[in-house]
Amino acid sequence: MAAAAAKGRLICVIGDEDTCTGFLLGGIGELNKSRQPNFLVVDKNTAVTDIENIFKSFLVRDDVGIIMINQHVAEMIRYLVDSHTKPMPAVLEIPSKGHPYDPQKDSILRRAKGLFSAEDLR
Repeated sequence: MAAAAAKGRLICVIGDEDTCTGFLLGGIGELNKSRQPNFLVVDKNTAVTDIENIFKSFLVRDDVGIIMINQHVAEMIRYLVDSHTKPMPAVLEIPSKGHPYDPQKDSILRRAKGLFSAEDLR
């Protein structure tokens, strides 16, 4: 773990074309030693099995620290997103241009709210 922290970890993105393009222009694009990218562009022709497979592959990669996924894409594989309970890699659901963020659907936010009572926030 210390060696991984020293070399840094990647941010992975699973999302629509606009989301992936924005993050790639921001410099997050990488290929690992096996020449696997750290992003997946999801469009109307992308099979749910492809999304599931790339999400699972990001979860087991030791060079990944954060997986950002458009919330509407996370809804397609909700059972996988909800079943991930480890702290690393962190899974963040983000909005996209065509689909606003709905906090009621975000499993990470629901879990975080369960950790605190209303009195803890006063």
